[in-house]
Amino acid sequence: MSARATAHISLQALHHNLETLSQAAGGAKILLPVKANAYGHGLKLVAKVLENHPLLWGFGVASADEAWELLEERIQKPILLLTPTDPLEASRLSARGVHLSVGSSEDLGELQRGAKVQLKINTGMNRLGVRPEGVPELLNEILTRGLALEGIYSHFASADSPDLQDAALQLERFEKIHTALCSRLEPKPLFHLSNSAGVLAFGKRAAFDLIRPGIASYGYAPDPGMTGRLELKPALTLKARIGAFQTVRAGESVSYGGLWTAQRDTLAANVQIGYGDGYPRGATGKAFMRVNGELRPVLGRICMDQCMVDVSGLELKVGDEVEVFGPGDLSASRVASWVDTIDYEILTRLERGRIGRVLLEG
Repeated sequence: MSARATAHISLQALHHNLETLSQAAGGAKILLPVKANAYGHGLKLVAKVLENHPLLWGFGVASADEAWELLEERIQKPILLLTPTDPLEASRLSARGVHLSVGSSEDLGELQRGAKVQLKINTGMNRLGVRPEGVPELLNEILTRGLALEGIYSHFASADSPDLQDAALQLERFEKIHTALCSRLEPKPLFHLSNSAGVLAFGKRAAFDLIRPGIASYGYAPDPGMTGRLELKPALTLKARIGAFQTVRAGESVSYGGLWTAQRDTLAANVQIGYGDGYPRGATGKAFMRVNGELRPVLGRICMDQCMVDVSGLELKVGDEVEVFGPGDLSASRVASWVDTIDYEILTRLERGRIGRVLLEG
């Protein structure tokens, strides 16, 4: 674990978010996306601590490598690979019980009888999946080959938009498919559509058998306009250690390019996090960190491995931690606003090999 910077993950917040989202969806079970290192929270950590949660059906991953990581951790809950992989890798994962997403005949590859698959339907995202009119033919191929159809699902493209017309159309398309297939298939596969935005926008109506809330499970709304619709708790607090201090005299500058000049003698702390760790360089001149409960400005250019923070007047020592972001007024959302991006990017860019992860029981 890195001594420089650490992401503190609140188990209580994760539990709260899962329960809140399931309740909003009428008690639906959750297929939890843990792709991109569990949205920066730690793939193995999150999977291990949530595996036995009563509301959790299973985990969703975006790559074969992520699926293998869960298998290596002996995760017993179902694992769904949400994106295509090469045929050899697909066969190997299938042999270990991983559910594979199938949206075309090509996705079936050389899968053996009994392989667990989930049919991906393109209801309007136009990214992956079979179009509704192609469902009967592909479904027939799946069943003829003796594959185990475990799920049927689609994905909202714009349920986080103020105008829900397109999302409502996607929901209607999926409802028609659900109605047409639900009573015909035995055993009945699990139907699922709602991502985080789908849960917040449509609640029970779009819940079906499972929901797939990604960013919301970790405490953030999928769009700023949806903030506050549910009481979500950010689960991650990022902290970094102070490595040294510099007294910057009036008239002197700090860091690359001399972008900031001291108007008075200033005590600057060298904080051990930078863009190499995933903290955005573009936040230069805008960023703050919380030091001893106070918001203090980041001074000058953010570097690859470190940055400088004004700590004048505070009692500190080398090794003390500062809060880079976390719940409250210094959230990932605020950091995202400084660089004109989304919360997802701020969280998922936290570098796995340089940022430690620690579970907090509270």
